[in-house]
Amino acid sequence: MITFVSDVNHMARDAGKIYVDPEIGEVVFRKSTRSRSIGIRVHPFKGVSVSVPYIVPYSAAIAFFRLRRDWVIQTIARQKAKYKDVPVPSEAHIELLRTQAKAKLPPRLAELAARYGFVYNRVTIKNNVSNWGSCSAKGNINLNLKIMTLPQILQDYVLLHELCHLRHQDHGHAFHLLLEHLCTDHVVRMMDICSVASEIARKAAASKAKYPMDHVFTRAIRQYRTI
Repeated sequence: MITFVSDVNHMARDAGKIYVDPEIGEVVFRKSTRSRSIGIRVHPFKGVSVSVPYIVPYSAAIAFFRLRRDWVIQTIARQKAKYKDVPVPSEAHIELLRTQAKAKLPPRLAELAARYGFVYNRVTIKNNVSNWGSCSAKGNINLNLKIMTLPQILQDYVLLHELCHLRHQDHGHAFHLLLEHLCTDHVVRMMDICSVASEIARKAAASKAKYPMDHVFTRAIRQYRTI
């Protein structure tokens, strides 16, 4: 049985509601103007949340959650096994990364954009858990504050990736050709001051991938987590 506890925020209309499941614990239900359907999100550290379209009543969202309850429990179990050795970042550590990211990433993005001829609208620093960054159709770029945990050459790769999305919103051939060109030029520029850049260049030269530079960068960045 799911028991209603309280509003997440009494000061805001439809800000959310918290329910307690006897096995899962607290589940946060929030109305969203962006949601077109009910969505359940299971985070290994932040718990379970349900996004609810504004036109959908909470009772319907609860009924949907009950139908998916077994899946949620199974997902929680898989995540506990997968992340059992991953330390939970403290709030102090997150805020430190946020401060560092706000100080460093926007100027670096502006530098790379000017070098390669990109114009964007605004940049926002967020604590994302599913991606390193994103670029909207309006030219707004969001960057994950955990980019600060990456080596400089990988930080630049994330920024170049999002800049390329200003011209190509998808990950099609044109996007990859542009990213490959920019990454190759940037790695050459960095080789004299960054030993990692030389290693990336060597691996890319030996790669048989369709987009060798992007392939090497992608493999390198997979060693780091956005959680």
